[in-house]
Amino acid sequence: MSAPASRLGSPRLLLALAAVAVAFAAADTYVVVLALPDMMAGAGVSVEQLQKAAPIISGFLLGYVAMLPLIGRIADLRGRTPVLVAALVVFALGSLVTAAAYDLPSMVTGRFLQGVGGGGLVPATLALVADLYPAERRGVPLGLVSAVQEVGSVLGPLLGALVLAVADWRAIFLLNLAVGLVLAAAIRALGRDGASPPGRRGMPDLVGMLLALVALAAGGLVFVRPSQLLRDLTWGEMFVPYVGDGRWLTPVGLVAIVAALLLLVRCATARRPLVDLRGWWRSARDADLTGALLLAVALGGVILAFATADPKVQVFSDQGLWYLVGAAVGAAAFVVHVRRSDAPIVPAGALRRTPAWGAVLVSFFVGAALIAALIDIPLFARTTIHRDSQLMAALVLLRFLVALPVGAVVGGWLTRRVGAGVITAVGMALAALGFALMTQWGVDSLEHLTSDLTLVVCGFGFGLALAPVNAAVLASTDDDVHGVASAMVVVARMVGMLVGISALTALGLRRYYDHLEDNPLPSAREVCGDRTRCQEYSDLIAAAGIPQEHAVFAGAAVAAVLAGLLALVVFRGAATRAVSPVEALRTGV
Repeated sequence: MSAPASRLGSPRLLLALAAVAVAFAAADTYVVVLALPDMMAGAGVSVEQLQKAAPIISGFLLGYVAMLPLIGRIADLRGRTPVLVAALVVFALGSLVTAAAYDLPSMVTGRFLQGVGGGGLVPATLALVADLYPAERRGVPLGLVSAVQEVGSVLGPLLGALVLAVADWRAIFLLNLAVGLVLAAAIRALGRDGASPPGRRGMPDLVGMLLALVALAAGGLVFVRPSQLLRDLTWGEMFVPYVGDGRWLTPVGLVAIVAALLLLVRCATARRPLVDLRGWWRSARDADLTGALLLAVALGGVILAFATADPKVQVFSDQGLWYLVGAAVGAAAFVVHVRRSDAPIVPAGALRRTPAWGAVLVSFFVGAALIAALIDIPLFARTTIHRDSQLMAALVLLRFLVALPVGAVVGGWLTRRVGAGVITAVGMALAALGFALMTQWGVDSLEHLTSDLTLVVCGFGFGLALAPVNAAVLASTDDDVHGVASAMVVVARMVGMLVGISALTALGLRRYYDHLEDNPLPSAREVCGDRTRCQEYSDLIAAAGIPQEHAVFAGAAVAAVLAGLLALVVFRGAATRAVSPVEALRTGV
C-alpha cells in the first residue's frame, strides 16, 4: 500500500509531474494519425495496404487497456511512485523501439510497450490524488488530472503535425523517449515514499549496467544497421545471418540477445540488481497475475474486435466474432478464477458499493459519447469548410478543448458542495445539448459564432463530469484498492470509446445510405459539364455526408443522457462532499 502524503517529498509537484506524464502518454494514443502513412513506409507496408497498419494503433490500445488492472493493483501493493517511474521507463523503451522500428512486428512491439507504460500512469496518478487529499478535497486535483488526460488525447494529432512540419515521424518517438526519461528521473527524485524495496542504496550494479549498455548498443545496431558498417568488409560480416535472413540471427543480433538474457539473470540473482525483477515478480504474483492475464484476454478480445474494424463498412472486423468469443471465454474464466482465488486482482467486495461499480458503468457511457466529439467534430469540419487541410479541421476541436479543462476544474470544485451525481448529470446534460445542436449544423455552420458556443457548451459539459466520476469511485472504495478501482474506471471509458465509435459510425452509415436512396447524387458530368470535378459537385458531396454526422451526434446525445441519468441513480451514496458542522451534528458523521 502506498505511503501517506506526509512521507512524500514535494507532493504537489510530484502530482503535477505525474499529470504531465499522463497527458503526454495520452497524446500518444492518436499521435500517429498524421504520421501513419510515413510509419507504414518505414515498416515496409505500402499505403494501399492500410488494413495491415491497424496493429500500429490497436497494439497501443491493447497495451494501454489490457494491462491497466494489473498495474493499478501493483500500485496498491508496491506504491504509487515506483509504478509511475516504471511505467515511464517502459513508455520510453517502447518509444525507442518504435523510433528504430524496421518492420511491422518491431513497430507494433514498440507501440504495445508504449501503451503498457502510458496506461500504467493513469491509475497510479489517480490513486496518488487519493493519497494526498481527503475525500472532500479531491475534486479539483482529480478534475485537473482528468482534464489533462482527455486534452492530451486530442492534442496528439496536433503534436504529430508540429513535429512532422520540421522532422520525420521518428522524431515524434525520440521526443517521447526524452520526455519519458526526464519525467521518470524527476518523479523518482521527488517520490521518496518509502515504498521502494529495501537494500537499494549503495553502489550501483556495474555489471548490470555494462550488460544493459551492450544489449542496447548491439540491439541498436540490429535496428539501425548503419550503411557505413554494412559496406565495410570486416564489420559487415557482423550483419550476415548465420541462418535465413533474420536480423537477430546475425553475430551482432546474437550479442544483443545473449547480453539481454544475461541481464535478466543478473537482475534476478544479484544482491543489488539494476532492476529489481524479483520484487516486481512478487508484486505481480501478489496482484494476481493469473487473474490479470485472464482479464487481459477478455479486454483484448473486445479491443481487437472493434479497433481492427474499418468503421466505414463494419461495426467490428472480419475476425471480430472470433475475438468476441475469445473475450467471452476469457471473461468466464476470469469470473471463475476470482471466485476461487484467495487474493484476486479485484479483491472481493472492492466495488461492492453502488457508487463504485456505478462509476464503471457511467464511465462506459461517457466514453461512448466523448469519442463522437473527438472523432466526428474534426471529420465534420473536414467534410464542410476545411476540405483541403486535415490540420485546420483538427484545430476546430480546440474550441471544445478550451472549455473541457475549465469544466473539469469547476466540476472538481463543485464536488465539495454538490453531490457527484448531480454534477455529472448536469455536465452530461450540457454535452447532450451540445450534440443536439450539432444535429442542426449545415455546410457553413462552422463559420458562425453559434457553432463556437455549441462546442464550448459540449466541452464544458464533459469537463464537469470527469472529476465527479473519479471522485465517486475513490470515495466509495477502500484505500488499498484505489489503484485497481481507478484502473477499472479508465478501462470502462476506453472500451466505451471503442464500442461507441463503432456503433455510432454504423448508425451514421445507415443514415447516409438511406439519405442517398431518397436523394440520389447526380453524376459529376451533370453538375460540372466537361469538367470532372467542380465546387458545386463538392458541395453536393459534402451535403450528402452531413446526415451521417447528424446521426452520430444524435447517438452521442443519447449516450450522454444515459450517463447522466445513471449518475443520478448510482452516485447518491457517494461521500464526495465536504460535510458542514451542522450537517455533521445532524447526521452523526
